Amino acid sequence: MKSTSSLSLIAGAVALAAVTGFAALNEPSGGSMAEAGTAARLPVERTSLLCPAPGLSDLSETAYTAFTPSGGSGGSTTAGTAELLSSAKDGEAKPDDKSDDKDKKDKSKKDKGDKPVVSLEEPGKPATGEASGADSPALIGTATGRLAPGWTAQQTTTVEAGDGRGLLGISCTAPDTDFWFPAASTAKSREDYVHLTNPDDTAAVADIELYGPDGSLKSDVGEGITVPAGSGVRVLISTLTSKAADDVTVHVTTRTGRVGAAVRTADDKTGSDWITASAEPAGTVVLPGIPADATSVRLVAFAPGDDDADLGLKLLGKSGAVTPAGYEELHVKSHMTAGMDLKDITRGEAGSLMLVPSEKGRATPVVAALRVVRGKGDKQEVAYIPATGPVGARATVADNRSKGSVLSLTAPGAAATVKVTASAGSGGGTPVSKTYKIAAGTTTAVTPPVPTGLKGTYALTVETRSGGPVHAARTLTETVSGIQMFTVQTLPDDRGTVEVPAARQDLSVLDD
Repeated sequence: MKSTSSLSLIAGAVALAAVTGFAALNEPSGGSMAEAGTAARLPVERTSLLCPAPGLSDLSETAYTAFTPSGGSGGSTTAGTAELLSSAKDGEAKPDDKSDDKDKKDKSKKDKGDKPVVSLEEPGKPATGEASGADSPALIGTATGRLAPGWTAQQTTTVEAGDGRGLLGISCTAPDTDFWFPAASTAKSREDYVHLTNPDDTAAVADIELYGPDGSLKSDVGEGITVPAGSGVRVLISTLTSKAADDVTVHVTTRTGRVGAAVRTADDKTGSDWITASAEPAGTVVLPGIPADATSVRLVAFAPGDDDADLGLKLLGKSGAVTPAGYEELHVKSHMTAGMDLKDITRGEAGSLMLVPSEKGRATPVVAALRVVRGKGDKQEVAYIPATGPVGARATVADNRSKGSVLSLTAPGAAATVKVTASAGSGGGTPVSKTYKIAAGTTTAVTPPVPTGLKGTYALTVETRSGGPVHAARTLTETVSGIQMFTVQTLPDDRGTVEVPAARQDLSVLDD
């Protein structure tokens, strides 16, 4: 029989698993959790991801790639599944849509015979799927057991022509209850949709708030939007307000339930892409991965608290951190969206932007995003970079090709070392790894390693080995009709493990 202390700790882990649904009950190798004397990190045993409906164009082609890294999951050996399934329904929510969704039970039913769009069978090897046309629905995904820790999915859509043309990429997101999206717009040249996807068996109710340069864009029609069970809806944000504004911050919250949220933008000159949520409001934020050949960069920031924010700008380049001349500071009024045109700030050298408090001791939390344009004239293409958290222990991005991927690694504080692993290919190939050292205050942009004998697509996994925090982003480029279409995905910590604290409850009665 296990010792009393071991049983006490396992009881605590059971309680945590019951509450969160994430903690797996696997003891670390080499002894019991109790013997370690400290909290143990255990692999999550269930992960959810939501991929929004890919587009509104019949000319679109969408590729899905799902991946779970090998190893590094705390020793999980439990068998599991990882699938992306079509949602029951996806439609456009009208401004006056206040339905209580009386027939939600019928709408939430999926055809049990439907096959997964993507089904992952083993860690370390990507699985792929495809969709085409404007009617492709949102996808709802769940991974369990050994496939859950670090599970990621990428949705990449190519639209060759039209106002929505572009390479649209998004790392499918986890469901939540609160999202911030700077860099949206209600301008006449833009057509921005908020996509909401509900993974659960009961309806969710969401609110959408808009904030422009002068504050809140008042509207009642963004309140109480019903997202049916197991379905997705999209909302054209220009229908929520009569005011046109170039820079708008979108705030999505839920009254009941949880959703996945993303903003799909389309511009008649620069094409389209996804805006993913900014990291949680913070006094210092990092926006990694501005391409070296960016022709236009626009910063959009928002202060959700009661205080104004005075921010200093730092450009982290190959040689170190500099304050860009003419763009030293940005003042962000409380509850107002501020924008700054940084033009070609990188000047031919890949970099990252860091926003810091102008005065020490006066850190006001903000959210932020960059709108990045490459090319000129009728060959312009747009992508968005939100503020993001560090890689942490491990982060992964899927759907890399033999050519066209650039990985940006930024160490905003102390120098750091990371290990980058290119997985096996979806159709074959041998994984390879490479170690990179990033000097303090710099950005290193590299062509990442490619699996030996690659067939298909592959994933990149970044692990912090030593030093300070590292922020990362992957730029994917594809030339279509002479246009260098591109998209940028950030790589925050995959949260593949959960800390289980040592239990204190006395279960000695179990020894009898």
